[in-house]
Amino acid sequence: MDATSRVVLWGQFGGAIDMLVNEFDPSGVMPDRIYAKDELLAYLEHGRHLARTRIAALDAETAVRRCDYGYKDVTHLESLLSNMRRVQHHTAQLNLLLRQATDSAPGWVTTSRSTLHGE
Repeated sequence: MDATSRVVLWGQFGGAIDMLVNEFDPSGVMPDRIYAKDELLAYLEHGRHLARTRIAALDAETAVRRCDYGYKDVTHLESLLSNMRRVQHHTAQLNLLLRQATDSAPGWVTTSRSTLHGE
């Protein structure tokens, strides 16, 4: 593994560790409305499609290309890993709420049920 990849990988693992200091918004900020199950499933499928398309097109050159969001300048690879961490973080938050409310939550998923090309 090259030095750049190691730096990117640690940046993401270190960031995941740093997220442990985050807490729920103490002011209790909630969404404007409750979303229907079909809306959430459609949103998840849309996100899965975008991620799959971007990852499938990723090559060595694109992975290290800078991606300036205005507030943060990262590589495309760093952006993908950061977004993956964000999804994992929010999934953990939802699982915590489910366990607190129902004493039940989905089990750990080790890998995607679908392939990169959508099968």
